[in-house]
Amino acid sequence: MKLTLKLTTYSKLVLLIMGICSLFLLLFISLYLYTVQQEKEVFKVNSDQYKTEVNRLFDFNSKTQIVTINDLTYWDALVNFTKSKDTTWFNRYIVNEFPTYEVDYIGVYNLNKKLIANTSKGNFKSKNFIPSQAMMYLYRTKFSRFYMLVPEGVVEVFGGTIHASNDPKKLKTKPSGYMFMARLLDQKYFKNLEDISTSKIQLLDKVDMDTIGNKKVTSVIKLRNSDNMVVAKLLFERPSHLNFEKTKELLLIIVIVTLISLIAAVHYSRKWVYKPLKLVTTILESDREISISLLKKEPGEFGYIGNLFEDHRKNRFQLEKSKEKAEESDKLKSTFLANLSHEIRTPMNAIIGFSDLLMDDKLSDELKNKYLKIINTNGKSLVSIIEDLIEMSKIDAKQIAPKFKGLNIEKCLNELYNTLKVTIPDDKDIKFYQLKNSVKLPNDVLTDEIKLKQVIVNLLTNAIKFTDDGHVAFGYNICQNNKFLEFRVEDTGIGIGEKDLKVIFDRFRRVEDDYSISLSGLGLGLSISKAYVEMLGGEITVESVFGGGSVFKFTIPLYYDETVHEQDDNLPEIAYNEYESKTILVAEDDNINFLLLKTILEKKSHIVLRAKNGQEVVDMSASDSNIDLIFMDIKMPVLDGYEAFEIIKKDNPDLIVIAQTAHSSAEVKESIMKAGFSGYVTKPLDKEKIFELMNQIFQNSSIS
Repeated sequence: MKLTLKLTTYSKLVLLIMGICSLFLLLFISLYLYTVQQEKEVFKVNSDQYKTEVNRLFDFNSKTQIVTINDLTYWDALVNFTKSKDTTWFNRYIVNEFPTYEVDYIGVYNLNKKLIANTSKGNFKSKNFIPSQAMMYLYRTKFSRFYMLVPEGVVEVFGGTIHASNDPKKLKTKPSGYMFMARLLDQKYFKNLEDISTSKIQLLDKVDMDTIGNKKVTSVIKLRNSDNMVVAKLLFERPSHLNFEKTKELLLIIVIVTLISLIAAVHYSRKWVYKPLKLVTTILESDREISISLLKKEPGEFGYIGNLFEDHRKNRFQLEKSKEKAEESDKLKSTFLANLSHEIRTPMNAIIGFSDLLMDDKLSDELKNKYLKIINTNGKSLVSIIEDLIEMSKIDAKQIAPKFKGLNIEKCLNELYNTLKVTIPDDKDIKFYQLKNSVKLPNDVLTDEIKLKQVIVNLLTNAIKFTDDGHVAFGYNICQNNKFLEFRVEDTGIGIGEKDLKVIFDRFRRVEDDYSISLSGLGLGLSISKAYVEMLGGEITVESVFGGGSVFKFTIPLYYDETVHEQDDNLPEIAYNEYESKTILVAEDDNINFLLLKTILEKKSHIVLRAKNGQEVVDMSASDSNIDLIFMDIKMPVLDGYEAFEIIKKDNPDLIVIAQTAHSSAEVKESIMKAGFSGYVTKPLDKEKIFELMNQIFQNSSIS
C-alpha cells in the first residue's frame, strides 16, 4: 500500500492498464496452447492411421504376384523343366502366359544358382541380375520378396523355391531350383498405387524423409534388398484435412488486438502527459540533441518549445564550431605560411643576392657563369614550388581528371631514365639503373602518360635527393593475374622512420631531421603522387627502415590499348635552317615578358613585332602579310588568346600560331592543342625549348 502511494498518477494508470490486459493475454494464450496441443494429437492419430493404411495397401498391391509365384513354384512340370531345360515347354507354358502375370521379368535358376531360362518385356533389358545371396536366403525361407536397383530402375522381386505338387507347403522335399518374378516400379506402378491409396507417391533414392509434412500426413515405405539393406524409399503424402487454423488465427487476432490496445494505451499516455515533460527536464539537465528532436515532434505547445530549444542549441553549436574552425585555420595558416615563407625566401634569397653580386663589374666570367647557374637553379625551384601549390589546389577542387590513351611503358621508362640520369649531382656516388622485367608487355597500356610520368619523376627525384651513395633503381612488373602493373622505386638513402611512414603522404608533411632540413620543398610531391595514383585506379605504398633505404610501390590497372595507330614512316626529313630570319609577332601585354621573348628571338636574327592586346594581334595579322609566326599570350586584355586565335584562323588558316601561357597543367595544355594552336610554350620561358619548337613547326610546314 505504501508503494502505491509513492507512485505517480501516470504510473498507477499504466499498472491498471497492464494488469487488465495481462489477464486477457493469459486467457487467450492458454486457449491457443490448448488448441495447438489438440491439433498435434489429432494429427498424430491421423498420421498413425495413415501409415497403417499405407502399409496394408502396399502389401495388397503385391498380392497378385505373391499368389502367382506360390502357385507356379509347386508344379511338377516346372520341376521337370529344371532337369530337362526344355525351352519348348518354357516358351509354351511360361512365355505364352507371361502377360497374365502382371510382371516385367521371370527367371528360372537351378540349385547351382545358374540361370536356366528367362523372359521379360521389351523395355526390360536386364537378364541374370538376381544375386546369389538372394538364392541362399530363398533356399531357407522358400519365399522371398525384396527390392533391387537395376539399370531400368527399382524393381520388386518375388522369389520361390520350386517343389513337386505333392509338397504344396514346401516342407517335405528339397527344392529343384528357384523361380523369380520382377516388377519394375514405373509410372504405371505408381499410378495404380496412387489410385488405390488416394495419395501422392514419390520415389526417394537415399533420402531420409521420415518427417511429417506441413498440413499433410505422410508415410515412408523402405524398400529393402535381400540383405535387408534399404535401397530406396517410397514417400506417400495425403492432405490431412485438419482445420484448426481458423481457430488459431482468431485467437492470435484477439491476442494481437489486446497487445496493440495495451501498447496504444501506454504509448499515448506517455506521449500526451509524461514524455513531453520528461523531455523538457532532460533538455534542461543535459541539452541532448535527440531529446530536442523528440520534443519538436510533440503536438501543440511542446513542439513549439522544442523548436525554441533547437534554435538556441544551433546558435551555440555554430559559435563553438566557428571558434574551433577559426583556431584550426589560424594554426594551419600559420604553419603553412611559415613553411611557404621559408621555401620561397630560400630561392629568392639566392636569386636577389647573386643578382646583386652580378652588378659588380670586376667579377670574372667564371664567377658570373657560376652565379647565373645558381640564379637559374633557384628560379626553377621557385617555379616548382608554385606549380605544386597550384596542382594541389586543383586536386582539392576536383578540377583534374585522367586522360587515358595508349602508352608504350618500356619507351616511357627509358625516356625517364635518360632524362633523370643527367640530373644526378657529380658529388653523389649513385648507381642509377632500371630493374629488369622478364615479361614484356605485348601492347601499349591505357593510362594517363603525364600523370604516370609525374608520379615516377616525383619518386625518383626524392630517391636521388635523399641518397648520397649506393643505388637508385626503378622498374615495373605484371602482378595479380595480369590485372595490374606494379611500379617500384627503390633506393639506399637515409630511409624513413616508423612514425613518419604514417604521414609521409600527407600534404605539407616532411620527414624532419638534420638531413631533410637542409633540403628544400613544401612536402607536396608525395601528396600529389598519391592523388594521381588514385586517379589512375591504383594505390601507393612505402616500405622503409630508417638508415636502410626505401622502396615505394604503386599500381595501375592493366588495360591494353586496342586502337590501331597508322604511322607514315615515309615522310622525308627536311632540315629547317634555324638561323633563317622570320617575321614574328609577339602578342604580350606585359613589358618584361615581351622584352624576354624579344631578346630570345633576336638571338636568331628574327624580326620581332609586338601587339599589346588581342585586338591588335587581329589587326596586325590582317594588315601585314609578311608575318610568319605569332606567339599568342592566352591571357590578354580586349580579346583573350583564344578569341583572337579564332578570328585570325578564319582569315588566314595557314598562319602559324604558338600559344604562350603561365599555366603548366596538363588540362590547359590539352585545351590549347584542342583549340588548334600549332604548339605552346610555358612561362618561365626556356630559349632552347622555344627554338626546338620553332624548328619542328617550320620543318613540318616545309614537308606539307
